[in-house]
Amino acid sequence: HLMMSSKKISPGAHWLGITGIVCDKAKKSFDESMLIYTTVSIGLMDAFMSCWDEKFRSNRIRPETAIRKYIDPNWQPLLQTPPFPEYVSGHSTISAASATILTHYLGDNFSFTDSVEVSYGLPARTFSSFRQAADEAGISRFYGGIHFMDAIEHGSIQGQKVGEWVLQRFNK
Repeated sequence: HLMMSSKKISPGAHWLGITGIVCDKAKKSFDESMLIYTTVSIGLMDAFMSCWDEKFRSNRIRPETAIRKYIDPNWQPLLQTPPFPEYVSGHSTISAASATILTHYLGDNFSFTDSVEVSYGLPARTFSSFRQAADEAGISRFYGGIHFMDAIEHGSIQGQKVGEWVLQRFNK
């Protein structure tokens, strides 16, 4: 599965873009915005570290490998399969951490339109909450054929715990 990615933006950069959109929408001051950006950035870093620690501890194969070996040797996922272990889902982990932090600062039902990737040819998406956006980011990895469902579910739980931990530490 060793391929080079053709993505235009990283998952972490995407959530930082969302942070900018929602800080503008909520008319946050510079100081408030910097607090939110900083907390989301710390959450992203901690979520990525916890996710990658688990990926290389469990070292689980991707669906593409299992499907090609046991079901159909010609099967292709919709999304490009990354060249690193499957479990846990990085998108689920960092999205849940970011959603937890943004919900803390902006509320549970803060609706927003994510236009971060419009310049890369993807349409804007409207969400009724940060959790909804995080859940969609996670499940897209299942529908795209690059994660098993438990990697998404456990990544989301892990990310939420990371977000809560960062908020506890940051707000002391």
